Amino acid sequence: MKVILLQDVKKVGKKGEVIEASDGYARNFLFPRKLAQEATGNNLHILNTQKENERKKKLAEIEAAQKLAGELKNKEITVKAKAGEQGRLFGAITSKDVAALIKVQHKVEIDKKKISMDTIKIAGTYEIELKLYPEVTTKMKVVIVPEA
Repeated sequence: MKVILLQDVKKVGKKGEVIEASDGYARNFLFPRKLAQEATGNNLHILNTQKENERKKKLAEIEAAQKLAGELKNKEITVKAKAGEQGRLFGAITSKDVAALIKVQHKVEIDKKKISMDTIKIAGTYEIELKLYPEVTTKMKVVIVPEA
């Protein structure tokens, strides 16, 4: 019997897959637990429509991430921080600080987890990487200006 999985089932398949299951397994295990439904013509049509909508949504998200990456590419973020001798900062600049500065200086909200950088402890110019989507990344510069 062909069935459409409604949830991931261990050693059977993932959500949305159409699989061949024995009649007893489908009727006695999958259907009562709402893990699957019978693969009728109508159900297959609904499944294909859902997959197409998910694909369109993912393409729109990738397109938006690429547009944002184009806007932020090679932009600079300037940070004024108190520093001692030889440019060593009192404290450090972290991805949380950089995310807040991007929001203030470029009016774009980026999650701190999407910023790939080391903690900055010395004044200077650094390059950071923003991971906006799994396949979409861009680079920005962070300029640390020491205050006396």
